[in-house]
Amino acid sequence: MSYDTLYEAVVIGASAGGLHAVSSLLDALPRGFDIPVILVQHRMKEDNSLLEEVLQKRCMLTVRQAEEKEPIAKGMIYTAPPGYHLLIEQDRSFALNCDPPVGYSRPSIDVLFESAAAAYGKSLMAVILTGANADGAEGTRQVRRKGGTTIAQDPGTAEHPFMPQAAINTGAVQHILRLEAIGVFLKNMNKLNQ
Repeated sequence: MSYDTLYEAVVIGASAGGLHAVSSLLDALPRGFDIPVILVQHRMKEDNSLLEEVLQKRCMLTVRQAEEKEPIAKGMIYTAPPGYHLLIEQDRSFALNCDPPVGYSRPSIDVLFESAAAAYGKSLMAVILTGANADGAEGTRQVRRKGGTTIAQDPGTAEHPFMPQAAINTGAVQHILRLEAIGVFLKNMNKLNQ
């Protein structure tokens, strides 16, 4: 499966404070935004917070949990199910696994970003938002190593600055932006695809 686009996917990682940040970011995406968005928001297996329903109320695009072997479709927002690592296969489908937590997290941002980097290479955008640990820093490094575009929320505007700062500290982040500017950046990249 191939896309005739400059960008084939956006991966987003968030932890503490992420619900507000992710909601604001997704709220900025227009109905015609066709690059698939794949999100890891740290949450416990027992989490019944109905993340997808909360995000759907703020978003014009369809939000759903990713399912095993599901092909990734344009114009969708996918979330990692609680208690599972979410990976992207070379054929642009999802894989779920119950391997041990990475950086104390399952789902892990690093796991998603590293598998997405291997699958998409330079046609991937990776975004690190607010959070209180370093998950996503190594994944960001891998995305950049494979030629993808890397973005971090400005730590000064993050509810919990540790996660975006950890990614920035790798030297692999190309764009450090306020939350509202990330939304504008994604919309502009989507326009290039059309």
